[in-house]
Amino acid sequence: MTTDYNAFTRQLMSDIRENGRPTSGPMAGRPLMILTTTGARSGEQRSAVVTYTRDGDRYVIAASKSGAPTNPAWYFNLLANPKVSVEADKETFAATARVTEGEERDRLWDQHAAERPEFRDYPQKTSRVIPVIVLERAS
Repeated sequence: MTTDYNAFTRQLMSDIRENGRPTSGPMAGRPLMILTTTGARSGEQRSAVVTYTRDGDRYVIAASKSGAPTNPAWYFNLLANPKVSVEADKETFAATARVTEGEERDRLWDQHAAERPEFRDYPQKTSRVIPVIVLERAS
């Protein structure tokens, strides 16, 4: 059986936009957002579905790529252009992305992995330190 990942992603985005989070399929009920970045090279809008946790009012995402040896494309986009759009919990808002470091990064990673257990194994799959990013609403 082959999976059409583009069709799967389009359906997932539609579900998130309509219901605030996925309501059917393997991702049902998971805290997923649509993160829209500006392409680092193209300057075009690029949307990706990412898992998030919360730290107070901030959204926390990890550039895990399931423990792959490289960071996801959206990570390089937000490094080049930290102004992003977030669609989560039935709302859309502008945010600023900031890569965390040191104790803050470690605390947020531990919290993220505690809430999303599938992330616990990712550091063992790669030699890179998985970036943890906070998204803060633009004022």
